[in-house]
Amino acid sequence: MTPPDAQRPGTPEHRLDTLLAAPRYWTALAMQEQGSRFYQALGMALDAADAHNRRLIYATWPAECWDFYQRGRLLEQQQSPHAGSDTTL
Repeated sequence: MTPPDAQRPGTPEHRLDTLLAAPRYWTALAMQEQGSRFYQALGMALDAADAHNRRLIYATWPAECWDFYQRGRLLEQQQSPHAGSDTTL
């Protein structure tokens, strides 16, 4: 049975669920653009992985995948068509 606080933000279980629910594109792109040769290759593998292998990658390197997930979110925000635009009048 899962402890009641297991899904709190920041817990490994919450992070894994977040990674699995998020589009893999931005995490894989961050790995390929910002990582060492190892993480570049892992990003390519992540991009091509089915659901089972994605879970395996995330579970094997949880801290690293979380770091690249956060970097990918920043890339997504920077490449958004509204990034940096002032929407106030």
